[in-house]
Amino acid sequence: MDKQSLGCTAIAAAIAVVGFVGLLIVWPQYRVYQQRLSGEAALAEAQSSRQVAILEARAKKESAIALADAEVIRAEGAAKANEILQNSLGGPDGYLRYLQIQALQETRASLIYVPTEAGLPVTESRRLQD
Repeated sequence: MDKQSLGCTAIAAAIAVVGFVGLLIVWPQYRVYQQRLSGEAALAEAQSSRQVAILEARAKKESAIALADAEVIRAEGAAKANEILQNSLGGPDGYLRYLQIQALQETRASLIYVPTEAGLPVTESRRLQD
């Protein structure tokens, strides 16, 4: 080999050694940097997940409040309607008779117990006479 090729080979070897030594010095620092970035990414993801969970909980709370308000409004409307019916039918007794008649119309039973004035049903008195 000639002198010039030996010089190029020596320079190349020196560059390789310097590069290898540089890599040995830089690699641990790069790993620390990489782990720091990974930790920051995990923290950002955890914070994002937490914010999503908080927003979902707020939405459920608002939904529950709205549903409760709607139920109260429905119940107030039903109470007013019942009061109007009760007053138009002569009081609570008339309203209860009205509800009883409605129930009888919807029932397909072959045997119906009807309460008497004392509030007790006449239980199959017709059968006892036979």
